[in-house]
Amino acid sequence: MNQHPLITHIESLHTTPLGVQRIKRNLQICCDDVVAYCRHSILQKQAVIYKQGKNWYCESDGAIWTINAHSYTIITAHLL
Repeated sequence: MNQHPLITHIESLHTTPLGVQRIKRNLQICCDDVVAYCRHSILQKQAVIYKQGKNWYCESDGAIWTINAHSYTIITAHLL
């Protein structure tokens, strides 16, 4: 079975300093490594991943993550 492209490139995920602040604020979390937090969420068995336009979206752990499909930059996350 082929892995999902987002899973295949999971190590390429990254974000910007402003992205870290935005994600922490939106998800109401205070973890030190939001990229690791995102990776963990995406790798959950129940995660739903889909592409819309230029972004991947992943719904998992009560949140939706927005990730640029070309650069694998985590843009934002919101609570569902």
